[in-house]
Amino acid sequence: MIVEGEGPGRLVDAATAPPAPCGPRAPAGVRRGHRRFFRRPGVHVPVTSGPLPRHAHRTWTGGTNTTTTDHDDFTVMDAAFKADAHARYAELRARGPVHKAQILRGLDTWVVVDHDLAKIALTHPALLKDATPAADALEAVGFTAHRPESGLGANMLNADPPDHTRLRGLVAAAFTRPRIEALRPRVAEIAEGLADAMAPLGAADLVRSFTGPLPVQVISELLGVPEEGRASFRAWTSQALGSKAEKQREAFVSLNGYLAELVAEKQRSPGDDLLSALTAVHDQRDGRLSMAELVGTANLLVVAGHDTTVNLLGNAMVALLHRPEQARRLRERPELLPGAVEELLRFDPPVEFTPMRYAAEDITLGGARIPRGGTVVVALTSVGRADPAMAAAERDVLDVGRPDVRHLSFGHGIHHCLGAPLARLEAEVGIGTLLRRFPDLATAVRPDDVPWIPVGLMRGPVSLPVTFTPVPATA
Repeated sequence: MIVEGEGPGRLVDAATAPPAPCGPRAPAGVRRGHRRFFRRPGVHVPVTSGPLPRHAHRTWTGGTNTTTTDHDDFTVMDAAFKADAHARYAELRARGPVHKAQILRGLDTWVVVDHDLAKIALTHPALLKDATPAADALEAVGFTAHRPESGLGANMLNADPPDHTRLRGLVAAAFTRPRIEALRPRVAEIAEGLADAMAPLGAADLVRSFTGPLPVQVISELLGVPEEGRASFRAWTSQALGSKAEKQREAFVSLNGYLAELVAEKQRSPGDDLLSALTAVHDQRDGRLSMAELVGTANLLVVAGHDTTVNLLGNAMVALLHRPEQARRLRERPELLPGAVEELLRFDPPVEFTPMRYAAEDITLGGARIPRGGTVVVALTSVGRADPAMAAAERDVLDVGRPDVRHLSFGHGIHHCLGAPLARLEAEVGIGTLLRRFPDLATAVRPDDVPWIPVGLMRGPVSLPVTFTPVPATA
C-alpha cells in the first residue's frame, strides 16, 4: 500500500506518477541499491532506494520519505536507530501505526508505534506468548530464549492462561504495595551507602556507581542471592537483554546454571527470602510449580527485576541532568517525586519494546495483515509520546509536575509488570537521594554523546559520566 504524506514533496506510485521534467531523481545522499538517510533538521529518515517490491515501485517527487510499504527499510535493533530512537519513532508514527521491520537478524517483525493500537495489541486474543507457530523462524535466526530449557522460557512472561495465571499467582503475594513499601527503609539505606561512596570523588560514572548497583543489591536481597554472586548478575542480565543472539545464549546458560545451583542450596538450607518461599512451593509436590518453572521464574525475577530498574534510573537521570530546571523543581519540591517517576516512565521508558508476541492465526492489526506465526512487538519508547489524550505539543516535553500521568511503560493487560511497585520505589528513592546528596550534580557529556545500549529490547545509557562538588568522607 502506498501512503502519501504531506509537505513540499511526497513519494508516489511509479505506475501513476506524472513524468518528471528531467527524469526521476532521488534526494542527495541516496544511492541506488543502497540504504541511506535523507536528513531534515532534527530527524533521521530511513529511505529505501534501488529495486523495490513489485507492489511498491516508487518515484521521487522531492521531499521526505513518508511512505509505508509492506517492508520498511530499517532495523530496529540497530545501534544508530537506538541512539536516535525518539526521532526515528516520531517519523514512523507519522507514516503509520504499525511497521514491518527486523528486530533480530533475518526475523521480520511487526512493530506497533501507536498508543491506542498498542493497547489493542497487548490484549489481542490472537497474539499469544506461545511461540510454537513461529518456532522455525526463531530457530533460523538463533533465538532460543522462548525454549523452556533456556531457563527464561518456563515463566509467566512466556506463558498464556491458564499457566500464566497459576505462575503469576504464586509470585504476586511478594509484590503487593504494602510489602514493597515495607522495603523502603532498606532501599534508602542502600542508596545512601552508594552516595557515601561517591561523595569524596567529585566525579563518577553514575551507571557503574549508583544506577547499576542499587537494583542489583535490592533484587539480590529479595531473592536471597549471596554477596559473592551479585557481581556476575549485573554482567549476565545486561548481556542477556542487550546483546546479539550468541551472547544472549551464553548469558542465559550462565544465569540459568547459577540459579539452578542456588535453588538446590535453598532446598538444603532455606532462608527468609523469596526464592526459598518459591522452592517450598515446588517441594510441596502438588504440581503447582515444576523445577523448570521455578528456575525460569527466578531467572525472570533477576532479569526483569534488575535490568529494568537500572535503565529506569539511568534514563531518568539523563533526562533530568539535561533539563536542570526540572531537577531543580524536584530538589525544591521532593513531594513531586512519585508523580515525576510516572512522567519519567512515560518520557523515556526503560524497555524500548515488549518481548515478542506470536499470531496464533491470521489477523489484521492497524491495517497490516499478519499471518499465523508472525511476531509482533509494541514500541514502548514510541507510545509514551503518542498518547492522544495529551496535547501534541506536550508529548515531547518533560514536566515533573504533570498531573495524572498515564503510560504503558509497565505493559497493559494480564502481562502488566508484576514488579512495577518495586521499580517505582527504587526510582523514587534513588532519584531523590542523588538530587538531595549532590546539589550541583551535572552530566559530563552532551545529550547527543550519551552512549545508549546498542542492541536488544532495553533502552538505557551504557555509562553516564557526572561531576559534583566532592564531600570528604567522615570518620
